[in-house]
Amino acid sequence: MSESTEPLQLDLNNPIFQRALFTLPKASQLAVLGTLRKLSTMTWNQVYRDRGLKWEVIHSRVGPDGARLYSFRIGRGFRALAYREENWMRILSLHPDHDSAYET
Repeated sequence: MSESTEPLQLDLNNPIFQRALFTLPKASQLAVLGTLRKLSTMTWNQVYRDRGLKWEVIHSRVGPDGARLYSFRIGRGFRALAYREENWMRILSLHPDHDSAYET
């Protein structure tokens, strides 16, 4: 997979992710939206190198069609679960604690 210099594309259409986002308190929603705004300007190489996101592979689970799943910091006290499909970051869910993102 060749690395693009174009910003990645975000897929926020997963109903589980949306439900969690819409039930967050306003301050937490704003933090998540700030991270999403940041991600929308980044390339994949920048995501992989960004220390603040703490992008981590999840070895204990697989995503749709066997895709590798990742966890990353999306807001204060929140992690998100996502997978990469070409230039798309497809966000699946939000997790209020680190460990719940890794549970099978």
